[in-house]
Amino acid sequence: MTASTVTVEYQGETALVTLDRPDKFNALNYEMFLDICRVQKQLKRQRHIRLVIVTGRGGNFSSGLDIKSVIKKPLQPIGLLAKWLPGNANLAQRVSIGWSRLPMPVIVVIEGYCYGGGMQIALGADFRIASPGAKLSVMEAKWGLVPDMAGLVSLRNIMPKDKALELTMTARVLDAAEAEALGLVTWVDEAPMTRAQALADELLKRSPDALAAIKFSTHNSWSASIRSLLARESWYQLRLLLGANFRLAGAREQGKTDKPYRPRQRFW
Repeated sequence: MTASTVTVEYQGETALVTLDRPDKFNALNYEMFLDICRVQKQLKRQRHIRLVIVTGRGGNFSSGLDIKSVIKKPLQPIGLLAKWLPGNANLAQRVSIGWSRLPMPVIVVIEGYCYGGGMQIALGADFRIASPGAKLSVMEAKWGLVPDMAGLVSLRNIMPKDKALELTMTARVLDAAEAEALGLVTWVDEAPMTRAQALADELLKRSPDALAAIKFSTHNSWSASIRSLLARESWYQLRLLLGANFRLAGAREQGKTDKPYRPRQRFW
């Protein structure tokens, strides 16, 4: 599956998604916003795909919004920001929050620049693995703007409020080591793609239904009330107990079978 600014390669049960504007350091133009959302929708429908890795071509993840490209056409900023209801996600926000809404784990591999909108896309993933030379920044304040691509939704879950305020207000550039210390990235590794593939191999050993349940319980109830989280845990557990992959997981763990897991339940 290929879009003009985003490519997808299938490697067994893993989808490798690549931001593909290397001549622009994978800066986000309007077309790329649309392409990322299309890819997210397509992946969500593919029950046999169990893991997603997102990276950028040409040694950079993304340098952020391609402002010159977007402002050339007055209707494009409107298209990015428009929404029917204030609490819904607009196009600009879906490219970030859309990764958390996929039922499979999403790993982002960060090399080179990861600025502004690129940083917010990465924050929407479940895991972020960066090379030591990566440079990261929530950069919107530099241009007199607020981070408005759902980045704040992720930041509030991974760091204290004062740290998030400092990063977003100063728009300073972080090296990978400081980003890891602050929780912006999960790990720093000399070979980030190799580390991502190793993590993928571990995750693929688990039931796709269990991974979906854990992911959605965490994302949807992490900051919710205790009652909400308890209710979601119980409901999802019932779904798992009634599924074929629950029985298969037990048999695999006991060495009784090496059968592959069945496609993820449609429920997720």
